[in-house]
Amino acid sequence: MKLREVKPEIRVLGVDDGHYGPEDDRTLVVGVVMRGGKWIDGVMCTEVTVDGLDATDRIAEMINRSKHKPQLRVVLTDGVTFAGFNILDIQRLHEETGLPVVAVIKHEPDLSSIISALENLDRTEERRKMVLRAGPVYEATTKPGEPPVYFQCAGISPRVAELVLKRTATRHRLPEPIRVAHFIATGITKGESSSGA
Repeated sequence: MKLREVKPEIRVLGVDDGHYGPEDDRTLVVGVVMRGGKWIDGVMCTEVTVDGLDATDRIAEMINRSKHKPQLRVVLTDGVTFAGFNILDIQRLHEETGLPVVAVIKHEPDLSSIISALENLDRTEERRKMVLRAGPVYEATTKPGEPPVYFQCAGISPRVAELVLKRTATRHRLPEPIRVAHFIATGITKGESSSGA
């Protein structure tokens, strides 16, 4: 993808997970299709296992079976951890869907702490490799005067990914497709959503 392809109404998919409690073994994941950061074109969903290893498979299946896929140009995810420490392999998601993937992080991540936390889970080395495969963490200022967001990317250059983030961060420093996915996922799983993403 080139810079000139990042049009104001670029079709993007924002993905985030819902709330889960100690008694839950699965939680909802919602994908929201938007044109830029302004218009919603569709919603899709799946479920993933809490602290499992199925996030990549389930999200890839959700995207590949969707009627919206032919219009999609980029997938934006809320980081690389879903339902606790169910790690999303963004490189494999890119390979399996053919779409660029940008994992967006609200605060600068502490990768060493994340990797240390994986020691408490099964298949630690497999999870660690997925975290590392996400690649370098980049920084982008999407709203002047506001704190930056951070991101990792697969199948797209950091420069183009940054422009996608700026195009879709219409109401907040986080991309609107991720914020809307968050509202829907938490609204369904908690009964209501909070005001922030």
